[in-house]
Amino acid sequence: MSAVANKKLKVTLCKSLNGRLEAHQACARGLGLRRMWHTVEVADSAEVRGMINKIAYMLRVQEG
Repeated sequence: MSAVANKKLKVTLCKSLNGRLEAHQACARGLGLRRMWHTVEVADSAEVRGMINKIAYMLRVQEG
């Protein structure tokens, strides 16, 4: 279980949030993304994967 808890994902916002649905903007903010090309490391969990899947067209995701 601890090995799963330590997994991280690097998430980068590649497209602007301007003009996007409020729910999509909220997902980006929930992931900690503030502006274009901002990269954050987030824990690999089901909740985070759901947010990433919802706005995948705006993101670049890397393991590690």
